Amino acid sequence: MESLKAVFFGPDPQAQMRKCNALIRQNTRQLDRDLNQLKTLDSKTRQYIINASRRAQRNPSQAKQALNETKTFARELVRIRKQTNRLSTSRAQLQSVGMQVNEAFQVRKIQGSLQKSTAIMKDVNTLVRMPELTSTMHQLSTELVKAGIIEEYVDEALPDDSLMEDELDEAEEEVDKILQEVLQGKLSQAPANPVTQPVEEIPVAAEPEEEFEDQEATLSQMRDRLEALKS
Repeated sequence: MESLKAVFFGPDPQAQMRKCNALIRQNTRQLDRDLNQLKTLDSKTRQYIINASRRAQRNPSQAKQALNETKTFARELVRIRKQTNRLSTSRAQLQSVGMQVNEAFQVRKIQGSLQKSTAIMKDVNTLVRMPELTSTMHQLSTELVKAGIIEEYVDEALPDDSLMEDELDEAEEEVDKILQEVLQGKLSQAPANPVTQPVEEIPVAAEPEEEFEDQEATLSQMRDRLEALKS
């Protein structure tokens, strides 16, 4: 029955609106899942930085290695936060699209016609290029075109500058800010003269080495997760 109505009277605006809203909710849930994963990675990485710094204090012979380790984890934290900011911005754009789409359908209900929105089209074109949302955003753009809210999507749209940001740019200034933020007030928790008895040097030295190997494996896993969120 619905298909026959669509043939003779065109698509049902209410059905179109429900489908668009369903796709927007689906994309929002995906972004929320990704943001929660990034939040967990952020917390773990902060703790790894603190652990490495404490190890440097309690065992001076490991200080150089631990310093390199803190910077490595700080660079990972820079990547994580850039990705978090990007996804948070995308989520806000998606919410904006949802409100504008509902408003457009309400105007259509009152006036009996729709006006194409360049603002919605711009946001959709930005979001559709995100690896996390490409598939469902293509579906949403198709539905919005059918509803007459946006022009037909063109894949060769001008790239958005925010998406061209080099996420691998690990400026030392950013790394230093991360270290200052994470380690502020933490170093005082470690003893000022950690190793006072030579007898304890051997077991203490062995423990950080094992910990370092574990954290190297963890770092590799974190990078894999971060890359997975981008693909």
